[in-house]
Amino acid sequence: MTETRLIDRALIRLSTDDPEEDMREFLQGLVTQDVAAVRADAPQWSALLSAQGKLLFDFLLWADGEDILIDCEASARDSLIKRLKLYRLRRKITIAAEDNLAVHWALDAPDKPHDPRLDALGHRWLEASATDPETGADADWRRHRLSLGVAEGEAELGSEKTLWLECNAAELNGVSFEKGCYVGQENTARMNYRQKINRRIVVVPLEKADTKRQRKAWPELGLSVEHRRIDDLADLDLPDWLQQAL
Repeated sequence: MTETRLIDRALIRLSTDDPEEDMREFLQGLVTQDVAAVRADAPQWSALLSAQGKLLFDFLLWADGEDILIDCEASARDSLIKRLKLYRLRRKITIAAEDNLAVHWALDAPDKPHDPRLDALGHRWLEASATDPETGADADWRRHRLSLGVAEGEAELGSEKTLWLECNAAELNGVSFEKGCYVGQENTARMNYRQKINRRIVVVPLEKADTKRQRKAWPELGLSVEHRRIDDLADLDLPDWLQQAL
């Protein structure tokens, strides 16, 4: 059987025993996506930003009954938990690692939810795993994701280095412009209103790499993830979803 588990991903569970507490309302004032749209069969790509609108963490949000699950980079999980606890204050919300479930991905799994960024990214789901695989589906996922020009995570997007709209958040369904305020919302909304996005995160062939703009090189894939100015994209073969936005 083909392995589907993404070992490089981890989960955080937000839960409460207090019927007056609302995890969705708590997150709604923090993250970029509309938490009201999150369902068990409809995850949402979202982010936690700095006050200036720069990306701190990107992740997917899932619903599990009344709880909310955050599907994030395994390497960033502890830092994200710590950050969320800073915002929790005295609220009776538990924010903890969820080790009983794992993140899974497959290109063809029609009974599972599509990745909310692009249908072409394939299908993603959460389920318990009886054993920890020695090798997961991470390499296949990375190859497919980057082939579609989609970057994610600290290594590719940066932490507190990149404005969220420069990460192609609007094109990949990572932000709601209709919800209320959240951390970093003012600058994000202003950029969208003025349509002033001067730089973009792009995936380019390694032979066209600009090392001064490079965030992450993937030599085994022949690809480079870069933060480039808009006027430096003309000679690149960009994916349709991004080309239409420029």
